[in-house]
Amino acid sequence: MLTVLLCVSLSPAIANISRTTIINQDSQSQILESQRLYESGRFAEAVQVLQQAVQAYQEQRDTLKQSVALSNLSLAYQQLGDWQQAQIAITNSLDLQGFQPQGTTNKNLAVLAQTLDIQGRLQLLTGKLEAALSTWKQTEDIYTKLGDKNGIALALLSQAQALRNRGFNQQAIKKLEQVNQTLASQGDSLAKAAVLLSLGDTLENVGESEKSRLALEQSLAIYQSLKLPENIASTLLSLGNNARNQQKIPQAIAFYQQTFDTSTSPLTKVQAKLNHLNLLIEEKQFTATQTLIPEIQSLLAQLPPSRPSIYARINFAHSLSILNTPKSQIAQLLATAVQQARSLDDIRAEAYALGNLGNLYEKTQQFAEAINLTQQALILAQTSNAPEITYLWQWQMGRLLKAQGNFTGAIAAYDATVETLESLRTDLVAVNQDIQFNFRDNVEPVYRESVVLLLQNSGEKPDIKTLDKARIRIEALQLAELDNFFREACLQGQKVLLDQVVDKENPNTAILYPIILPEQLQVIVKIPQQPLRHYTVNKSQVEVERTLAEMREYILEPDRTEEVRTLSQEVYNWLIKPIESDLATSKVNTLVFVLDGALKNIPLAALYDGEKYLVEKYAVALSLGLQLLAPKPLAQTPLKVLAAGLVQPPPDFPTFSPLPGVKLEFDLIAQTGASTKTLLDQDFTSNTLEKNVNTVPFNVLHLATHGQFSSRPEDTFILASDGSINVLQFDKLLRSQSDTNTQIIELLVLSACQTATGDNRATLGLAGAAIKAGARSTVASLWHINDQSTAILIGEFYNELVNTKATKAEALRRAQVKLLTKYPNYSRPGYWAAYVLIGNWF
Repeated sequence: MLTVLLCVSLSPAIANISRTTIINQDSQSQILESQRLYESGRFAEAVQVLQQAVQAYQEQRDTLKQSVALSNLSLAYQQLGDWQQAQIAITNSLDLQGFQPQGTTNKNLAVLAQTLDIQGRLQLLTGKLEAALSTWKQTEDIYTKLGDKNGIALALLSQAQALRNRGFNQQAIKKLEQVNQTLASQGDSLAKAAVLLSLGDTLENVGESEKSRLALEQSLAIYQSLKLPENIASTLLSLGNNARNQQKIPQAIAFYQQTFDTSTSPLTKVQAKLNHLNLLIEEKQFTATQTLIPEIQSLLAQLPPSRPSIYARINFAHSLSILNTPKSQIAQLLATAVQQARSLDDIRAEAYALGNLGNLYEKTQQFAEAINLTQQALILAQTSNAPEITYLWQWQMGRLLKAQGNFTGAIAAYDATVETLESLRTDLVAVNQDIQFNFRDNVEPVYRESVVLLLQNSGEKPDIKTLDKARIRIEALQLAELDNFFREACLQGQKVLLDQVVDKENPNTAILYPIILPEQLQVIVKIPQQPLRHYTVNKSQVEVERTLAEMREYILEPDRTEEVRTLSQEVYNWLIKPIESDLATSKVNTLVFVLDGALKNIPLAALYDGEKYLVEKYAVALSLGLQLLAPKPLAQTPLKVLAAGLVQPPPDFPTFSPLPGVKLEFDLIAQTGASTKTLLDQDFTSNTLEKNVNTVPFNVLHLATHGQFSSRPEDTFILASDGSINVLQFDKLLRSQSDTNTQIIELLVLSACQTATGDNRATLGLAGAAIKAGARSTVASLWHINDQSTAILIGEFYNELVNTKATKAEALRRAQVKLLTKYPNYSRPGYWAAYVLIGNWF
């Protein structure tokens, strides 16, 4: 929700909710002019007009109108990134109104509420989240005193915006649902429609596309009943993006066309066409793009200079570069964007335009010009406190310096980029949509390229500091991947240094960090009581990924056993062989892997040394490196298992086969002596599971049901008898136990789930489910296997946990070895290797 300029009014002016009436006839033209300039993105000109208004009201000694003009001036300065002047203006405005944080005597509460709203926006933009939320709580209290329900909606909407802009989408959704419920009994209003639009966009951010669609459709219906074409167009644009994210391409295109047809704003029209163009490029429908390009060019020519029109030009230039348009044409577009930004004195827009022009010179290998432009862009971005732009140009500078052979300068630039990304971490899911943002294109490469620089430019034997820096980068990438997966900053807990865990508490555990780089596979190793070491495997990323993909494919085919052994031995030689003797000397019995890229898709237990599988020699666990919950041994108290299972999938999921082995699985768990509460078939619904999570004492949650892990959270779920439980719902369901039950889930077992076929990043869903469940450890399967063999393996696993007090990793190892050696029908890795342990391994 964008805050708009206040007008001098005795009734509240509410952004995007109610319309304001200008009552000062003497200054009407000046106020109208400033509002017109502001809304068209011409912020520097708006500043000039408002400064004149402030001076005029001061001479007239009209403090109320002067304070309103100052508030508006603060808003315009905020858009220009001039935080100091914005703060001075808003402070002066509040002083003129006699505002005191405790017990104000201000007579015009409506104007005060609007002024505080602008102060909250400034606090949010300058990173003072708690202060912004507190300020908007004050505006809510004022509107409550006034009995202004629209004002209350505005305040709550602002609070939700603060939460959303800081990456806390789930909290924002909760706030918006609260407002929506409050407005539900009222008739159609702008407030209700605005809340539903914001709710729909926020739900889309977290991957709840179906709920998003419903909220957006409700918003659209209200705007249509109120006959507001521009609001209708905005909602149609969001519905187009929703359909696009759900891969409903024809519907998305239809929505973009409806947006174009409905809107009277050339800017909204061009945004719809640009989204349509981007979609066609994504779908590789290059022929269809040719009709859109001249339409967009014509629309852009009609737009007066403003920040949105500048960003639209840059967006267009980005699309044209993918379509191999002549560089001169793209350069002209970007040069015009730079000129327009300068004409508006818009430093932030100029920084974005200059950096993109520098990127064009980078692509043509005109490095001196590229560096000059990038330096200018970087200074401007930092001056205007725009970290989401700053990191792009720091990264670009790193690439340019590397291309020129200045590796020291390049490493420093990459370090600065990573530092900026870390400061942006909770904001990465809420950066300006006008800025072309894609995690795989714009974030992941930063970490990987920085690791390449660190390791390849530190000689044959990188020092300990360099190795530590490299592995921390890879761990940070994993956390950023999870944040991006959930569209939320989901890991905000205490970081745990695994080295200390190994050296002090687990002296028989080694940690391996294999890192896939474009030309090499690098492996960093931590062996107990020894400094970090590393070794290099001269295999390119293409070769590594091809070998891993073949191993993953062949392991499920009965007639490929020998090929699987050959491939898994090759991977064993990469990862384990160089340190075999050191592991033996240090009496290591457990290997913990912090995996990268395609390595996450293969079962490491099935690596083969020519005689034995890895699982026959070592317990194996996976870790994300920096844990949310501190590692802790499984309590010596008896296991208390809450087990839910489904033999017959719901009718709506015909592709999933029955699981008759679930009953045997539950029987075998009970036979170990573990205390077990069972929910089977019709007794296993999302509601009964939640009820039992909140009322039954347990430390192990065992779910024997079909499920799927995907790189998309909306496609990551488990099945209950009443349908699917999405990983986002799953999180809420399990986390609710903390309100009534202080114990943590020690172990989550997902015994019939699988990674989505053809999704190379599906293990993101697996890691995400493990983290969001809040369990110390998770056991899950990479693919669905014979449910009889699953029952046996699970029974053996619990038997080891209950009766031998083995660590979780060792218990899983023994169960897998039992299947391998004692059950000839299930000796192939395809039966026992699928199960992996994530998190706390002891």
